[in-house]
Amino acid sequence: MIKNYIKIAWRNLYKRKAFSLIHILGLTIGITVCMMIFLYIMNEFSVDKYHKNGKQIYRVMRYFDKQKMSVPYVSGPYAPALLNDFPNDIKSAVRVQVNNYLVSFDDKAFSERKVYDVDPGFFTLFSYPLLKGNPADVLVNPNSIVLTEKTAKKYFGTPENAMGKVVQLDKGMRVKVTGIAKNLPSNTHLDFDMVIPITHNINNDGFKRWVNNSMFVYVLLNEHTDTKHLESQFGPFMEKYMGDDMKKFGFKFTLSLTPLTDIYFEPHGAFDNVRHGDKTVVYIFISIAILIMLIACINFTNLATIRAVERSKEVGLRKVMGALRDHLVMQFIGESLLLTLISCVLSLGLLLLLMPYYNQLLGYSLTVSWNALPIYLFLVGVILVVGFLAGSYPAFFLSAFSPVQALKGKLKLGKGGTLFRESLVVVQFSISVLLIIGTIVIMNQMSYVKNKQMGYDKEQVLVIPIDNNDIYNHRNTFKTMLQNNSSIASVSMMSGEPGGFFDIFVFDAEGQREPFRPRTEFADFDYVKTLGLKIIAGRNFSSEFKTDTAQSVLINRTAATKLGFTPEQAVGKWVQNKFRDSIKRRVVGVLEDFNFLSLKENMDALVVSPAEDNRVVVIKLKAGQLNQGIAAVKSAYRSVAPVYPCEYTFLDQKFGDMYKADIRQQTILSIFSGLAIFIACLGLFGLASFTAAKRTKEIGVRKVLGSSVPNVVLLLAKDLLKPVLIATLIAMPLGYYCMHQWLQSFAYKVDISWWIFVLAAALTGIIAFVTIGYQSLKAAMANPIKSLRSE
Repeated sequence: MIKNYIKIAWRNLYKRKAFSLIHILGLTIGITVCMMIFLYIMNEFSVDKYHKNGKQIYRVMRYFDKQKMSVPYVSGPYAPALLNDFPNDIKSAVRVQVNNYLVSFDDKAFSERKVYDVDPGFFTLFSYPLLKGNPADVLVNPNSIVLTEKTAKKYFGTPENAMGKVVQLDKGMRVKVTGIAKNLPSNTHLDFDMVIPITHNINNDGFKRWVNNSMFVYVLLNEHTDTKHLESQFGPFMEKYMGDDMKKFGFKFTLSLTPLTDIYFEPHGAFDNVRHGDKTVVYIFISIAILIMLIACINFTNLATIRAVERSKEVGLRKVMGALRDHLVMQFIGESLLLTLISCVLSLGLLLLLMPYYNQLLGYSLTVSWNALPIYLFLVGVILVVGFLAGSYPAFFLSAFSPVQALKGKLKLGKGGTLFRESLVVVQFSISVLLIIGTIVIMNQMSYVKNKQMGYDKEQVLVIPIDNNDIYNHRNTFKTMLQNNSSIASVSMMSGEPGGFFDIFVFDAEGQREPFRPRTEFADFDYVKTLGLKIIAGRNFSSEFKTDTAQSVLINRTAATKLGFTPEQAVGKWVQNKFRDSIKRRVVGVLEDFNFLSLKENMDALVVSPAEDNRVVVIKLKAGQLNQGIAAVKSAYRSVAPVYPCEYTFLDQKFGDMYKADIRQQTILSIFSGLAIFIACLGLFGLASFTAAKRTKEIGVRKVLGSSVPNVVLLLAKDLLKPVLIATLIAMPLGYYCMHQWLQSFAYKVDISWWIFVLAAALTGIIAFVTIGYQSLKAAMANPIKSLRSE
């Protein structure tokens, strides 16, 4: 019997090729999109969960109770002190410092920015598989190095050739390749190309200082350690080692522990240079998958129900021949399962074709194992859920036909069936309009971010990191050479460009009882000129005033406001950086606020000091001399740092990189919205076919009585567009709420204007009208004699 059902199902599919194609196409697209999102979600929630001891690994964080803020960076002495003071709780501690080196071998030299300086136990703590070498001793020798597979290929052609080779770091330290690590998967928060022992830094004075925070510390706890109890002991621990420093500098903090598997999704700052994910984006993806699958299921149900008109006589004949209703239900659910199975098979093939483009869209390669059980459980779930649930209503609907009415072709479909189908269309298009509104708002917000006036000049401005000894030792010579070039407008050395590094220090300030905690910038006298900043009170730094270097600062408008002054009143007041020096510096000028942070952050107080902390060189090129200016920069760089490549970024490009994730989110949402609308339109097209077929004789009578083709088209379109209009009205408040919540992640955001909803409604209406227009026009232009002949 089952074999017979399969034959009948296949014949019905083959007989109605166009209808079957619409049926399968909508479901295939829906399943493919859901599979894409499912793989993404699997990847996101699997980050760092493959490490053997992962449940006992934690990252040490500095926790500032007053600011309710955690910072992941600590200094060199933390790891040995924690091991010494908590031997019963902590098994091992590993420090990880991210550095960049010039790595050279023979005639090959590359500036590598993903070099990890780590303790020798790194590969025993983390389960990163080694293709070559023993995890226990691969980093025991201070002059050893472990390369990833792709890095080994870049230098030596194959991983096998790399073993035992000696490479140079910064043209000085020679290290031997003792291991090859398998390329890192995307589901890890760490991201390295090379790993070297941190032991070569241990004798540096800076490494031994508790206040030099520049690395991560990961600890492996004993299985029975109570983390809450351990954290409660960190307060006395910090008092023991940093009590005097905390009193001296006016700040207090303790330590906390973040589980390894929580690091990826924890809130992060701009300077936590490891991979992070966003749970909000994951939940958005999950919501989109559910919505698109819902549209596909509704489409599936609607189209299957519509086919009742064509199959009514078949049902009637089979009932007359003795078929039981249960058998008919089994047959139609079986057909639904067959359609779903075909769609799943096509979806797998389509997914394999689209994966390279999908990875490119996401910005990384998903870690997909096609042997993973969840993937196949997901597919089985889709087949069962869609096949049974989406196919159940059409099955019971078809099997309930009266055989006499079915054979006469006089089905009483009733208002209930019409209401149900129209309700499904309302749900479909509500989702579609919601996605359209989301896409428009996100596009509008990202356009606003790109085009917002930031308060500084970012056009034709180069940023070059001061990241090696040659450029650092000759930075003043480098600046002078550039200033003497006719294609260079201005040059400034600073601790961080807009969108870059801005630390928070504790200040005492005139007239303030509480410590003042602004962002800080350390820059030379050309800072204001190079960035094109506006001074609203006082003056700029000037070489005419000999005391400016040691006794002056600039602050921004927000800093003046937080100190309780107008810009004019702030000039002449003193501030003192308790951490950097004991000098009371006078405010000589107040800058107009400019967006030196991400637009997701509120404007903050900023203190600009001429104290030296040069980490980047910012170069403003003259208008119309871009190529000449870049050539001059490269030439000057070669003169002062000949062995290092000149690596630069444009300031506007660097700032735009901060919003890459949001731009990808916009692109993905746009694509998925388009697919959702396409699937919904397939359902609407089928409904238009059904309506036209059901009302063929009515149309014939109207045409005989004088109705024109446009009148008939409007008659059909009016009924079909009614659920689309209702869907639009339902989706508008939902869209407003959802996008209002999304915009809260931006400190600077657009208003959700009325025109967004009008545009979404217009687009939906046009798409829907075009979809039903063909069927309506075809029905209106049909010869009425043919439709009335059977009466």
